[in-house]
Amino acid sequence: MPRRSTVRFVPMPRFGRTRSIAVATLVLLAACGPPNTGPDVEFRIPVEAAEVATGTVEDLVQATGTLRTREIVSLTIETPGHLQVGRDADGRRLAEGSVVEAGQVVFRVTGEDARLHARIESTKRSLDVAEAQLKRQRDLFDAQLVAEEAVQQAERDYENALYEYERSSLNAAKATKTTPISGTILRLARDANNLPVADGQLVAAGFQVAEIAPLDTLIADVDLMGPELARVQPGLPARIGHYAFPDASLTGEVVRLSPVLDPVKHTFRAEVAVANDSGLLRPGMFVEVTVVVEQRADVSVVPREAVTDRSGRSVVFILDGQRVSRRDVRLGLGDDDKVEVLDGLALGDRIVVRGLETLTDGTRVRVIGA
Repeated sequence: MPRRSTVRFVPMPRFGRTRSIAVATLVLLAACGPPNTGPDVEFRIPVEAAEVATGTVEDLVQATGTLRTREIVSLTIETPGHLQVGRDADGRRLAEGSVVEAGQVVFRVTGEDARLHARIESTKRSLDVAEAQLKRQRDLFDAQLVAEEAVQQAERDYENALYEYERSSLNAAKATKTTPISGTILRLARDANNLPVADGQLVAAGFQVAEIAPLDTLIADVDLMGPELARVQPGLPARIGHYAFPDASLTGEVVRLSPVLDPVKHTFRAEVAVANDSGLLRPGMFVEVTVVVEQRADVSVVPREAVTDRSGRSVVFILDGQRVSRRDVRLGLGDDDKVEVLDGLALGDRIVVRGLETLTDGTRVRVIGA
């Protein structure tokens, strides 16, 4: 027959059970107690700081404009004939970009057409005949051989002949064109297709030969909005910038304000004279114009980024040991980089310039950077 296995229960001693219960109780109490967190650590916000210093601040009006010449002269053909462009001091044919002086010959019109148009030879002969006839009639009148009416008729004939001769002389003079101003030739002898016209080519009356303008001073036409117009006045200085010459120091001056409003743009036109002694600028260029409305030097300034707005007030945070103190400040002139502080700070105060977004009065901070 198979054997049966038996299990016997052996009772634990009384003192063993008591010890196990005590150990379990201690473990349970330890699990329910407060955690051991160690010493407290206070967080400090990292910031960058700078000192309140003196500097120069400006009230600026910035705009864009297109350059043009302050004046221009157009020379056209009045006497038909063959074109001959003038020469410079070295005997070279004038060209676009050549500098000419007032009174210098720019072109002449020659040939039979010009001569016939002037008719100076025939009118000169007619004048000589009329002058001789007038003298003869006066002599006869003095000798009482002709009536006074004959003398008066001779005087009228002489006046008509003189008029025709003077008009012919004027037409002859028109065949030679000089420039009334000093400047640079912007356009010279080009046809309707903008192609150069050669010397000797027959040209008709009305053909535009040259455009001449001074380039030492150019005009920037700038459009201003209503609030800007109230701040800009003639005589204010200006700075001129062009992307092609980032290191050039170009200056200007407001010389004129338009008395009327542009009905399309709803802007006012300001004319800024730009000094161009260096010759870098050209008519037609698009430039940036910065008008200096007001400038203050040696005043207390802070970086613009150090000022924040809290409940409609301009606020900065000054360093006080490892904490910051809030200061309400009153601002003056400023630009995108710096701003004048009229009240609330002293020279040498160290203020927060970065990291002030979450600061409040008394916040602990840690200064980083230089």
